[in-house]
Amino acid sequence: MGDQTQGQPQSLTPTPTHIHPQQLSPIPAVALTTVSAVTIANSHTTPPDSQLNNVPPQLTPPPSKIPLRPRKIRKLSPDTATSQSHTESTKPNSATVKRGTNKNINQQQQRALVVPRIVARSLSFEGEVEIALRYLRNADPLLAPLIDIHQSPTFDTFHTPFLALTRSILYQQLAYKAGTSIYTRFISLCGGEPGVVPETVLALTPQQLRQIGVSGRKASYLHDLARKYQNGILSDSAIVNMDDKSLFTMLTMVNGIGSWSVHMFMIFSLHRPDVLPINDLGVRKGVQLLYNLQDLPRPSQMDQLCEKWRPYRSVASWYMWRFIEAKGTPSSAVAVATGAALHQHQQEQQQHSQQSQLLDPINSMFNLGATCAWGQ
Repeated sequence: MGDQTQGQPQSLTPTPTHIHPQQLSPIPAVALTTVSAVTIANSHTTPPDSQLNNVPPQLTPPPSKIPLRPRKIRKLSPDTATSQSHTESTKPNSATVKRGTNKNINQQQQRALVVPRIVARSLSFEGEVEIALRYLRNADPLLAPLIDIHQSPTFDTFHTPFLALTRSILYQQLAYKAGTSIYTRFISLCGGEPGVVPETVLALTPQQLRQIGVSGRKASYLHDLARKYQNGILSDSAIVNMDDKSLFTMLTMVNGIGSWSVHMFMIFSLHRPDVLPINDLGVRKGVQLLYNLQDLPRPSQMDQLCEKWRPYRSVASWYMWRFIEAKGTPSSAVAVATGAALHQHQQEQQQHSQQSQLLDPINSMFNLGATCAWGQ
């Protein structure tokens, strides 16, 4: 009997615990996966060691591989995993964020310091020259005496861009009277100014042009300009609507038209308000005298010296021409303001007012140096 009582395994088998559903506390949905893992781990109550020693071998459960503190298990789909890895790879580090923040701050500070610039219109607009003169008086006190003593400039000469560029080529490196004589014969050969069109110029042979005084090189310049018009590279409407930088680039592609020619064309034909002829000897000489500079400023220095004239550098340049016309060699603008060489200037001004030409008469004096070279 004693052996049978000790051999009964029924009293040693653990009794499963029954829990009523109402006794369970609510489980948050967020921890559902973790709780499930814990529930699996605790689904079998572990009996005391004294009882396990008497359990038959076939009833011993396999050792559990679930950790004591299971981590939250989350199934990741391929898309989710890819998205997560992409997010981590594109997440900026602290140094990048700092540089970006500093850059934004600098840009905001620069925008805050930018002063709104005056938008100048064509000098042929009514009242625009007067606006330019008021602006230049305030911007440059040394320029104010020149504005007071000289007659205001007028920009009322209108020619088609093709005609203006053609006459610019014809006047190259010639005295004003010689250029006018050749231009007059050229106009007659074309049947008048309205007849100066690309087709007419292309029809003129180098021999015909040579008979009226046009050199063979200038004849090739005229034909190159006409071909670019005929091929659609240039047109009057495109030239009128181009900004200054684009226009300069396009026109200097024409053989025989250099920077000086383009600047003169932009000022006296298109009436652009903010053109600085940095290669013009007269303007450079005027700047030297106006600011009492020891040496003639180089073209590369002109932009910086004349920055205060923006956006009316064309008008200020016009006064530089008048400045050197009206004096021998005074040391500053004050000498002109006090009446030096005033009589001579009045005579030259009367002669200038009778001329309605593309090129300013004084510019024929400035073709002496290589700085006023014409393109090729």
